[in-house]
Parts: sequence; structure tokens; C-alpha cells
Amino acid sequence: MRMILGSALLAGACCGASADGGWKAGVGVADITPAQPLWMAGYASRNHAAEGTLQPLHVKALALEDGAGTRGLLLTSDLLGFPPETAQRLSELIGRECNLPRSAVMLSCSHTHSGPVLPHALSDIYPLDDAHRAAIDAYGVMLDARIAEAVRGAFGSMEQVVLASGTGVTRFAVNRRENVEAEILENPFIKGPSDHSVPVIRVARRDGSLLAVVFGYACHGTVLDGYQWSGDYPGFAQAELETAHPGVTAMFFAGCGADQNPMPRRSAARARQYGRELAAAVDRVLGEMVEPLDAHLDMHFREIELRLAEIPGVDRLAELAGSTSGYEQRCYARLLNDARAGHTFPQTRPYPIQLWRLGQQTLAALGGEVVVDYALSAKKMLGPGTFVMGYANGVVGYIPTERILHEGRYEGKVSQVVYGMPSVWSGDVEKRVLGGIADTAREAGLEVRE
Repeated sequence: MRMILGSALLAGACCGASADGGWKAGVGVADITPAQPLWMAGYASRNHAAEGTLQPLHVKALALEDGAGTRGLLLTSDLLGFPPETAQRLSELIGRECNLPRSAVMLSCSHTHSGPVLPHALSDIYPLDDAHRAAIDAYGVMLDARIAEAVRGAFGSMEQVVLASGTGVTRFAVNRRENVEAEILENPFIKGPSDHSVPVIRVARRDGSLLAVVFGYACHGTVLDGYQWSGDYPGFAQAELETAHPGVTAMFFAGCGADQNPMPRRSAARARQYGRELAAAVDRVLGEMVEPLDAHLDMHFREIELRLAEIPGVDRLAELAGSTSGYEQRCYARLLNDARAGHTFPQTRPYPIQLWRLGQQTLAALGGEVVVDYALSAKKMLGPGTFVMGYANGVVGYIPTERILHEGRYEGKVSQVVYGMPSVWSGDVEKRVLGGIADTAREAGLEVRE
């Protein structure tokens, strides 16, 4: 079933007041907690549908307008990730109905592993039957309607605001490739790169009260692995901030945390703890912000092509389908069936790169499950105060560096089949992504440090 977000749902939502020289903003929130049992996204080891709700899931929209009347929309969600086709469809529809260019629509997911499976996303990980798929499709239709509700609420509630930004820190993210989870409590030396920064954007009304706070962190939403709906630590952090600041809408975006896990983990108590720690880091930044951001919104978007390595033939796919098990076997079996049916696998995949300038603050948004090295490289290129978002505008797959691609393991090798790719990325993936970031930054008039 194709999800359709009818234009009537957004009709009249995106017409706003004229610019007055300062920022305007509006927020919209909708509950997206499934009303019926569905399979949960993120862990291939799960063997049945969800059993209840630990905390509700939400989609949240922030509409912005600068002093010249230029508008943009940031959408955050308690979801694992939008499939690329879904992200493209949503961004095009929102853009058309709200008269926004593609560069002005930014879609983000928290990457919680305690949210629902979405239509056309990682379908071979789970042993789904026709009834499961029908329920997932029905949820997709509901999700479309709730996204429209949030967007309508955001553009329908625009008011004068002041924006500011800053960066905090918290340290529960651990490089999962370089550290053994079972030994983490006894290990005094945490190895490997991480990004412990906490980017924060404060949206305050003219009377000083908070309208919204946007914040991020580069770490998987994988504290929890049970069968209850939850936003994981990002959900608890948002709830903590909204309790501490009545009337505020707290919006989380995932950073480049594809190789980062919260450690130790595996309990609701720890998810709450990390949520409080992250919220405390945000709160500290909110209390220190002084300089407002100039009311100028500059937005850029491009898609580059990422190449795959050599595509395996039917014989090799048959070998892989016969030598693997579980979800890997199901994924390779589908690819094998496609190859035998004469399907030609594309040699490249489109990859989205988006860059916003909110006054003096740069926000770079990268598609896919991006490893932490990209955030560190982007900050070297564009400045240490740059905010870097991952899982944005569609999750095409893991985005490893050349080093991780060479090392292999899950992020560098195994994960590609989960996303329906018959081969790993080619060896120039890192060069292409960093080159795309640099080209987009230059287009925005930014200095790019080599």
C-alpha cells in the first residue's frame, strides 16, 4: 500500500505573517505511538511484536522565518530512520504545500531502537507475514497524517522569537568498535573516537520564555532492547526538559553516532539516567547563552552519488545466501531472487547533504548512519562550533570511513545487506562525502579549512 499524504491535510497551514526584521517560529507536536501491536525496528534479535508503551513517541515540527521572510522547517521524530524514498516523498510534499524549496525542509530521526518498523524499511530483518506488513502499512498512513498535523501546527502558530545557540558536553557515548561492552565498567581506558558535544539551539519568545529547544547527541538510541515503545534516552531527555521548562517543546536530533553506543546499557533506569544527563547538559547551555543569532536563514541541499564496489553475480549471491543465517540469509535470498529475475542492481546510490546557516550558527545534516569521524572532520573543515546531524533526510545505509570500510565488521561490511545493497561501498566513499560537505559549504559562502 502506498502512503499518501493528501494536500488537504496541509491546506492553509503554511501561509504566515509578513516578516518584521526578526525571527519568527512556531512548533507543532503529534503523538505517533502505535495504537496496535507492531514489530519494533532496530534489533534483528527480536522475535515478536511490541507489548506496550514505556513512553509515548512523537513527531515534532519547528517552523522558522528570518527577517527577510525566508522560511524553513525542521522535523524531528522518535523513529529509527526514514527510508530514502519516504524522506523524498515527504520533503517534496511538505515543500509543495508550504511553498518551500527542497533545501528548506530538514527531516530528522532520533534512531531509537524502540520505535515501529516503517513501510519499505529493513523489511528482511524480521520474519514478517502479510498481516504484519498490512499493519505496518496502516501505521504508515497514520504517520503521514500525524506529520501533517505537526507541520500544520508549526506554521499555524508562528510568533516573534529570539534564537541563540551553544554547545554542551556529556560522555556516555562509547565507541562500540573499540571497546568491549561487557568489560566497560572494569576498563579505565575508553578507546576510539567519539563526539561528546551537545549542540543546542534555543528558541525563546520575546518575553524570554522558552518556545522550543533543539539539541543533539552522537550516540545510538540503544539503551533499551525490550518490547515497549520508547524514545530511549533521547525520549527521556526531551521529557526531562519539557518537565523542567513548562510550555517548551524539546526536539532531539541524532548526531554522527553510527559507531557509538551508550555504555553500560540494557535497562530503563539507565535510559532515564542518560536522558537526565543529556538534559542537564542542555540546561547548562541554556543558562549560559548570551548572544542572539542574527535573523538570517540560508539553506542549501544537494545529492551526491556514492558508488558501490563490484556487484556480485548470481553464483556469489547464492553462495552468500547459503552460508549465512537469520536476517542476513533473508536479505541475501531476496537479492538472489531479484538477480535471478533479471534485476539490475544500481552501481550508485544518491546521498543527501544539507547545510543551514541560522545567523552565525552552521548546521550540517548528513543522510544515513554516519560514523563519528565525519562529524570530527566536518568540524575541522567548517569550525569547531559547527553542529552536525546524522540520520537526516533518509537513511540509505551505514556511511563508514575508508578505515572502517577496510576493517569491515558490522559498520564496514555486514550492514550493507540490511539496507538492500548487494555490495559494500567503494573505497572512495569518505572522499565523496567530505567533498560533498565542502562543496555545499562553499556554495553557502563558508570558509573551508583543508
